[in-house]
Amino acid sequence: MEPDPSNLTSSLIKPNPNPPTKPINNRDFLTHLESYLAKRDGIDKLLKITRYASKIILSSNTIPTTHPFHQRLKTFESNVGLSRKAFRLGKFIQDVNAFRSAQLKSPRDIIFATLAYGGEGLYYFVEQIVWLTKSGLIGLSPAHARTMQLVSAWAELIGYLGSISFKIRDLKNLKKDEECLVTGIEIRVLRGDGVDVENDKLKKLREKMRLKWLSLVQDVADGLMAVADVRDGKGRLSGPLLMASAGMVSAVISTHKNWLSC
Repeated sequence: MEPDPSNLTSSLIKPNPNPPTKPINNRDFLTHLESYLAKRDGIDKLLKITRYASKIILSSNTIPTTHPFHQRLKTFESNVGLSRKAFRLGKFIQDVNAFRSAQLKSPRDIIFATLAYGGEGLYYFVEQIVWLTKSGLIGLSPAHARTMQLVSAWAELIGYLGSISFKIRDLKNLKKDEECLVTGIEIRVLRGDGVDVENDKLKKLREKMRLKWLSLVQDVADGLMAVADVRDGKGRLSGPLLMASAGMVSAVISTHKNWLSC
């Protein structure tokens, strides 16, 4: 009896239960860029780079103040700063959820979490009012508007202090994990055992430490700008060029982190 060709074909062509997937890291650049720009933080960080690039040009006196383009660039920088505030609408909710889901194992962790998430959440909440005031929807007197900006600056500074404390703690724990992994690899090498799995773990751990260090540098740069806002731009570490440079460092690091995560 001749076999049925249709049955033969169906028996030879079987769907792969585990079809190969294309790694995210190998995505086309434009596809990756589309995914990045689809996120609120993606647009916000690009605006941040644009704003602080403008600030660096303005504060470095590259363009004379009498030149017409100087005033246009100054207006552009101010409008970009106002536009960025619109991207923070409702962003305080992420800090509320982060605080709810945080694993707080000690009183110190509770203090750090309250400072980090509470300060940043309050900052994002007040920034909504500041944006509505500057956009003309809410009519606040100059004195009340200045008070809101001061509350926002203090909340931001407190949030960065808590975040920096968290990251220093995390880096210490990661350093201990690294030392344990290195010791384990050395022991396995002496025994003649394979260390491929351990080397992969060590590589991932060190990449995590690198990103954590970058986040710490970003928080320090943002914290420096928050201090300048609290002091109303007065003091030795509040120069316009220094603040613009700190903002650019923060913008580049945050853009890099968001690019890797999307």
